[in-house]
Amino acid sequence: MKAIYLFGLFFLTTIFGYTQNTISLNECYEGLKTNYPLVKQRAILEQQKEVELSAIRAKTLPQLNLNAQATYQSDVTEVPLPNTGIEPLNNDQYRATLTANQLIFNGGKIKASQGLQNIITDRKQQEVEVNVYQLKQRVNQLYFSILLIDEQRALLNIREQQLNSKLNEVKSGIKNGVLLPTSDKVIEAELLKIFQQNQEATNNRSKLIASISSLIGLPISVETVFQKPLISINASSELNRPELGLYGLQKQEIQQQQNILSKSLVPELNGFATGGYGNPGLNMLENDFTSYYIVGLKLNWNVFDWNGNKKQRQALDYSKELINNQEEVFKLNTNTALNEQLKEIETLESSIEIDEQLIDLQQEVVNTSESQLKNGIITTSEYITELTKLYEAENLFNQHKTQLELAKANYNTLKGDSK
Repeated sequence: MKAIYLFGLFFLTTIFGYTQNTISLNECYEGLKTNYPLVKQRAILEQQKEVELSAIRAKTLPQLNLNAQATYQSDVTEVPLPNTGIEPLNNDQYRATLTANQLIFNGGKIKASQGLQNIITDRKQQEVEVNVYQLKQRVNQLYFSILLIDEQRALLNIREQQLNSKLNEVKSGIKNGVLLPTSDKVIEAELLKIFQQNQEATNNRSKLIASISSLIGLPISVETVFQKPLISINASSELNRPELGLYGLQKQEIQQQQNILSKSLVPELNGFATGGYGNPGLNMLENDFTSYYIVGLKLNWNVFDWNGNKKQRQALDYSKELINNQEEVFKLNTNTALNEQLKEIETLESSIEIDEQLIDLQQEVVNTSESQLKNGIITTSEYITELTKLYEAENLFNQHKTQLELAKANYNTLKGDSK
């Protein structure tokens, strides 16, 4: 029986261990990449590509054309020789034909068109990747805002405990006549303010959780613990943004379009076979319904197009230059933003060092004020003022620490190093 109990306890512990209510920044990134509604376009684009490729491949298969016509002519061809026995054609004539055309050679335009369609799909997929990636900074902002609120709530709880403990001492001092009768009311008012701040922080946290949950497509409860990430940056690595991949694919697409244009100057050879039935047939002197066929080869070659093809390829060269310029501007703007982010990181690191010194100094002041309050040298209000200064210094320290991690996360996102 004891073994069953232990097994059951282990089983429940295992279940709750795997369903612990925590989330990390990387899990938010993965949720964004997997669940954001725009991601659904990836599957649609793949399906669209298969249909387009199938349509292109169909051009290599025999093409069948059915034609039928019935006409009435005001005049017909006659043989102007008497006693030949050749009857004149009927004024009403009928013809039905079925023609099969088979592409034999077109200089590789079909294969080039398939290559272009693959590049177009890759480019559209990369556009989806870019649009989703650009939402990462929004995820960073929401995630670290929640962490900041958690730090604030933790400080408020510590301060509340300190004040509750101090309230008992003050009441004892009032009872013994050491402190003024209203000294406890000052602390109670401060506790009420803390309660109010806690309520506001809790409400703001719920709003932020709802926002990040809808963005990454994952259910997140208000009890969820947001893990503090340990973020490192590499200031020497190259840009790894998906936009750079998009620019590359756009240039590949233009290059492939130029390739197709160059192949359009190559002669196109087709084989054909036509079977027909009509009156008259191929023998115009036979005035009767008959069947017939024609087989042969057909060559199409646009020998001279007034340099239209060349000008189209030159226009595509200008499009490629525009993309190169856009890429250059993107790199410049991104590197400028990275430098600004590095400066912000350095400023925050410096501020944190000063914050630590301020906290140590203010803690000494609070310790002194606490001793003075016990001896009735200062009032409760004066003690609360110093304690509030300590809280503000600690809160600012936490803000700067969280802002530092946010700045690092944004730096990695700007560079393309965030996973």
